[in-house]
Amino acid sequence: MAGRVGQMKNQDEVHQNQILRELFLKELRAQKLYTQYHVNPLRKAKFLNLIHHAAQGPKKKYSETQTEAQEIGWDPNPLINPDRQDHRLNHFRVYHDITLYKAKLWSLGEDDHQK
Repeated sequence: MAGRVGQMKNQDEVHQNQILRELFLKELRAQKLYTQYHVNPLRKAKFLNLIHHAAQGPKKKYSETQTEAQEIGWDPNPLINPDRQDHRLNHFRVYHDITLYKAKLWSLGEDDHQK
C-alpha cells in the first residue's frame, strides 16, 4: 500500500487529465436529460395563473413601465383632441386656380409643355 501512495503522488498531468476525463464520462453516463414535462397536479391552479399572467399585455400586468423601451407607446392616447377642423394643427393642401393649374402641369411633366 505504501508503494501505491508514492505512485499517486508522482503522476504527471497526462495521468491526472485521464483520471478527470474518466470521472467526467462516468458522470455523463449517470445523468439523464428530461425533455418531457408535465404540470404538478397539486399545484395546477398556480401554474395556470402563471400562464395567464404571462399571456397578458404589459399594461395589464404592470401599473408603470418596467424598462425604458416600454415608455414608448405606454400611453397611446393623444395628448390633445385630434379635431380635423382645427386649422392650427391641420394644414391641408388648398388648391386655387393658379396652384391647381401648376399642380396639373407638374403631374403631366412641365418639360413637355415648354417646347
